Formats: sequence, C-alpha cells, structure tokens
Amino acid sequence: MSTAHLAWFKSSYSGSQGGECVEVAVEWRAPGSGERSGPGPAGGLLAGAAARPRTVHIRDSKCVRPASLAFTPRAWSAFLRAARG
Repeated sequence: MSTAHLAWFKSSYSGSQGGECVEVAVEWRAPGSGERSGPGPAGGLLAGAAARPRTVHIRDSKCVRPASLAFTPRAWSAFLRAARG
C-alpha cells in the first residue's frame, strides 16, 4: 500500500539534533463508510459523527522508503501501552 498520500508528523520525542526519529501518519475512516460510529436510528450513523482512525502508520524519518509499519487502532494502543511499560 502506498503511503505517499498521508500527512506524516514526527514524534514529540524526536529531538532537533538529527537523532533517531519516528514519524507517524493516521489514515482516517470517514463517517458514513458503512461502519456504525454510535447508536443511531436503525443502526445508522449519528448526525455529526467524527471520523475515526482506520490505520496508524509509523516509519523511520531517515528511511522513508520502502516501507512503514501499519497498525489497527487497537494494535497501536497495545503497542503504546507496551512501549511505555
């Protein structure tokens, strides 16, 4: 999957000295994409429902090609909990 269309940002832990940096990008699932975002009439979407993350991508800022790692939102949360100890 190409990630060229994603808006990447650096981790808040990345320093300005050119050290190791991790970049993150979120691919969003738009409301109305066929998934319920909350209890609505007949299982539909709630009015004004917000977009939710579909996939979280991470990559090394110094090696942006060829690949990134992709996580589901649930797997990303588990990864962060484990990394924080």
